[in-house]
Amino acid sequence: MHALSHCMKQCRDTAALFRLGRDVEAALSMVDVFENAQRCLASASVDTQQQWAQVLTQMFECQERQDWLALADYMEYELVELLESAAA
Repeated sequence: MHALSHCMKQCRDTAALFRLGRDVEAALSMVDVFENAQRCLASASVDTQQQWAQVLTQMFECQERQDWLALADYMEYELVELLESAAA
């Protein structure tokens, strides 16, 4: 459970960096967030893993468009919610 709560905090912290316009720093942090989320969700249900793949794809699309606010929203809300559901 500690790993999940740490990952959720990382998501929120990285989202805050994107919202502050610190996109380079946030992008570097995002790599760690995604690696940790992948580890946390590795043993989750198939449905949860499919949702993770969809959210990850949407976040990469935001990154390609340089839509930092949408990316922050996905990280802070969608990804955190997915991690919370995996913890339940």
